[in-house]
Amino acid sequence: MTEAKVRIDKWLWAARFFKTRNLATEAVSGGKVHLNDGRVKPSHGLKPGDRLRIRKGELEFRIEVTALSERRGSASEAETLYREEPDSIAAREARRDERRLQHNAAPQPHGRPDKKARREWRRLTGK
Repeated sequence: MTEAKVRIDKWLWAARFFKTRNLATEAVSGGKVHLNDGRVKPSHGLKPGDRLRIRKGELEFRIEVTALSERRGSASEAETLYREEPDSIAAREARRDERRLQHNAAPQPHGRPDKKARREWRRLTGK
């Protein structure tokens, strides 16, 4: 008896890691998705128990596949398809807190500059 397998790009789309199958295919082809610490093609079969490392921008997800699906369902259904490692969750939360602190530390303009500030800006830039 053969094991049930699902294409990795279809599964990533169904698990809501990517908005479209085309984006999922490009991510797998581009090396952003690793299956069991190795690069794969988008058509590679995925089975329960496989470990995935998914890189989206500056975020990295390390997950274990728990169920298969070729159909994209609700977000609550998608959460049942995988289990994320605790250290992966902690790393993403730490990165989120770091971004929040950087945003709060950056100077924020208080609105549109007035006439005096515009004149000063022109004088400084030489325009």
